[in-house]
Amino acid sequence: MTTKGAFDDELYRPSTAFDLLRVPGLGWLLRWRWGRLALQLPMLALALVLVYDGLTGAPLASQNIATVSVWIHYRGLVMLALLLVGNLFCMACPFTLPRTLARRLSGRGRRWPRVLRNKWLAVGVFVLYLWLYEALDLWASPALTAWLVIGYFGAAFVLEALFAESPFCKYVCPLGTFNFLASSISPLQITARSADVCRTCVGKECINGSTQTLGCGLELFVPQIKRNLDCTFCLDCARACPHDNVALAARRPLSEFIPIALTLPAAATPQPRRLASPWPRRWDTAFLALVFAFAGLTNAFGMTPPVYALAAALSQALGTQSEALILALIFGVFMLLLPAALGLGAAWLSRRAGAGRQQRPESSLRAIFARYAPTVLPLAFAIWFAHYWFHFASGALTIVPVMQAFLIDHGVTVLGRQPNWTLGPIMSDDAAFLLMLAALAVGYLASLYGLSRTAAAEGNARARPAMLPWLGLWTALALAALLVFSWPMEMRGMIG
Repeated sequence: MTTKGAFDDELYRPSTAFDLLRVPGLGWLLRWRWGRLALQLPMLALALVLVYDGLTGAPLASQNIATVSVWIHYRGLVMLALLLVGNLFCMACPFTLPRTLARRLSGRGRRWPRVLRNKWLAVGVFVLYLWLYEALDLWASPALTAWLVIGYFGAAFVLEALFAESPFCKYVCPLGTFNFLASSISPLQITARSADVCRTCVGKECINGSTQTLGCGLELFVPQIKRNLDCTFCLDCARACPHDNVALAARRPLSEFIPIALTLPAAATPQPRRLASPWPRRWDTAFLALVFAFAGLTNAFGMTPPVYALAAALSQALGTQSEALILALIFGVFMLLLPAALGLGAAWLSRRAGAGRQQRPESSLRAIFARYAPTVLPLAFAIWFAHYWFHFASGALTIVPVMQAFLIDHGVTVLGRQPNWTLGPIMSDDAAFLLMLAALAVGYLASLYGLSRTAAAEGNARARPAMLPWLGLWTALALAALLVFSWPMEMRGMIG
């Protein structure tokens, strides 16, 4: 029998056989008191440059640091970091730099309202952010992109000053929401090296902080961390721990959302075995996983010719020329209504097929929805990765002439040459398309593996039929992504 201790859960704790914080040199830098600041300062410098160029530089998106760096390079590189390591952007996020000052202004800070301590607000803000990207053509406006960055700094500071628990990062920030979900497939996770050390620790500095270092701003207690959801990888817990007991350890692939069957003690009254899962059994987090998948598909669809035909048809049917309203309708249906309807439908069919035949908590509609919905995360990640890397591969070298032009405009001669505006792709269109196909194939197969493991954890003959509705939904989603990626896509932020 596996039992749950007071401070830890061995079911979910990754092995510390590989710990990034023990890699010579790099581990020291990450654990160093000023380690996060050393990562944040270059990001802050870049943010200031893109704000300056966005407000004062060339108004053409393809020739401005703000639009090129944010809408081409950031998105491509962050996907690679999430795939290979984890949530590195939140680790080096410059928006949280004023955190210490904000905490001093607020003291202990008010508690975030209980009604908002969930992911429903994150769902809304995430979809709103994607809608604004299209409705305001943020990708085409250096000035609006710069103001977006300024808004991030302001919102992070205000919420940090007013509330404890870093609500901006945990409940509001759309970039954080994206990274939390995408890092569900990342190979590393914060954990305790020894659960016994945590049991005997008096100060719990990893969460409470020490005299020199802030504890976890999101109030995550290291031995209870089961997943990357909510974790910014800031490593303040590692810097505050007086026992050097925090690890950034490798974990089993897809372990974040695959349930584990708990074996009941032999003396217990016979009953169905209980399923435990690192992923929360809540409506909000399960729905957020589905929104992440459908939003990735919709975001790509918004850059293809058929979306304009759909918008024109809706405009005529509704008698309005408001692009913002038409986009709100399209995004609301594809990012919110469809995942809700299809997800609940799949859960209901699963329950009818056998997952809910027995009267137990694991058989409720909510439990089935929360158990199966997160298995879409590998496919969802693949859709976002394929989309963002298509743009990155097609325009990665654009940053070279953009930086040259910026420096020349400010009196710095770069190798005595004028910008070469023909630079752009790092791979051919055919190679980029093959990369998209490969990403989709791997993501789809990984989601099927997650489905199979989830069904197997049920431990009964009806488990396989119960997974079929989800198999059909993930297959339809993958085919829809394949169709969207086969259409011509706008090459935003590039010349020509």
